[in-house]
Amino acid sequence: MGLRDEEVDQTVGVDSSPLGCTGFLIVGTRGRAGPGEVLIEIRGGSEAYLAFSDEPLPKGESVLVVETLGARTVGIVAWTPPFPTTGQDSAEEK
Repeated sequence: MGLRDEEVDQTVGVDSSPLGCTGFLIVGTRGRAGPGEVLIEIRGGSEAYLAFSDEPLPKGESVLVVETLGARTVGIVAWTPPFPTTGQDSAEEK
């Protein structure tokens, strides 16, 4: 019974890390001058985190989490999705 509980705990821990998750900035960063805020797709939903970047990034920028800096604080870089979005967004542009 103890081993089974331990396995479950490890699985939950991995799933809860924002490292490698993607999202977009809801408040732009100022580079090393100050953080912004990012909405990250995690645990089947979206959660807001304090976000630091080396270079200033504008509101709305797509980002990738490359570092965890503490509770609800992450390091990010600009990120372009590898595949163009299709579906509803494309239909609205026409």
